[in-house]
Amino acid sequence: MAINIPRGTQDLLPGQIEKWQYIESVARDLCKRFQFEEIRTPMFESTELFVRGVGDTTDIVQKEMYTFEDRKGRSMTLRPEGTAPVVRSYVEQKMFGYATQPVKLFYLAQIFRYERPQAGRYRQHHQFGVEVLGSNDPATDAEVISLAVAFFQKLGLKNLKVAVNSLGDKDSRNAHRHALINHFEPRIGEFCGDCQKRLEKNPLRILDCKVDRDHELLKTAPSIIDYLNEESQTRFNKVKMYLNSMGIQYEVDPNLVRGLDYYNHTVFEIMLDSKGFGAITTLCGGGRYNGLVEQIGGPETPGIGFGLGLERLLLALETEGVELPIEKVLDCYIVTYGEEAKDASVKILHDLRSAGLSADRDFMGRSAKAQFKAADRSGARFVAMLGENELTSGKITVKNMATSEQVEVLLEELAGYIKG
Repeated sequence: MAINIPRGTQDLLPGQIEKWQYIESVARDLCKRFQFEEIRTPMFESTELFVRGVGDTTDIVQKEMYTFEDRKGRSMTLRPEGTAPVVRSYVEQKMFGYATQPVKLFYLAQIFRYERPQAGRYRQHHQFGVEVLGSNDPATDAEVISLAVAFFQKLGLKNLKVAVNSLGDKDSRNAHRHALINHFEPRIGEFCGDCQKRLEKNPLRILDCKVDRDHELLKTAPSIIDYLNEESQTRFNKVKMYLNSMGIQYEVDPNLVRGLDYYNHTVFEIMLDSKGFGAITTLCGGGRYNGLVEQIGGPETPGIGFGLGLERLLLALETEGVELPIEKVLDCYIVTYGEEAKDASVKILHDLRSAGLSADRDFMGRSAKAQFKAADRSGARFVAMLGENELTSGKITVKNMATSEQVEVLLEELAGYIKG
């Protein structure tokens, strides 16, 4: 019986993986410009990290985690999101003591969630994310949003829509929480079981419910904007001012709450406003999470970040017809005539690669004609033809595949000629 790939996963094959590599290179280059440094955390962590950090009222913790017991009976979970592991590392490695503050980190990580697979959404997917820990400056919020926008623009996406909101500080959220309870409680029986459980514990989650999103009470629910205290409102105004100064267009969406419990103050999403992309248009989401570091056992530390799925991004690029500048370069293909030339080509191939060139030859015993076809398919810039005469004379015939020009070059000068 054949063994098939698990549902909700995919093989990334040659011909596809080059797009991934290009996107990752753009992310790394952009983070370098913004002075973010890469971090890599384990693929699995203690389950308690996500229960405590993400929140036990979230769909992630309640329904979507891949959790297992190790051989000593400890509960472990495959990483369902990127922020909590980074914060755990920040606390455990005492990064709050670093001389350079704030600590600015980025990651490219595999994420695991047990959910219904659909276009651009997999049970194992890949995420690019950034985290800034240690700064409460509203300018940091604007910088993180600008990095995400710059990333999408650099890749060629044009129809972007940026939505921002503020969830306020603890006092603002408490006032809003009571207003939501009073609003939903009389008719909470009309909502799904999850929403009924969330009413007292975290009524904000009701606003993010996918089951009851068309319920009339969601449309008339109290807005957090109306419950922001003066300090929170001033802070949010600063974020908007900085976005305006950078020329980043946005809209304030009072219903934007995000799906994780740790958010407060600024939250944001970036969507693709393009026909044919589907009902779920969000490409990136993030926000501020002051208080998360303390929940995970660290000192009082403000933080903000975002995460975006690369699978969704690739789907967006396809929807908008963006062609990534992927170029497969083969500097030289060696075509051999006869067994002696084939043996000699091993060293020549080694010398070309040692000189920093990409080079290849036939390993399937093909005819010379078939070797030329293989060279053409591989996009080789030059073909070097090696036979008995070339071995005797110490010269090799080199063909420029773009111009069809052929010249004879000393074997020891082959690498220099191709480079030149």
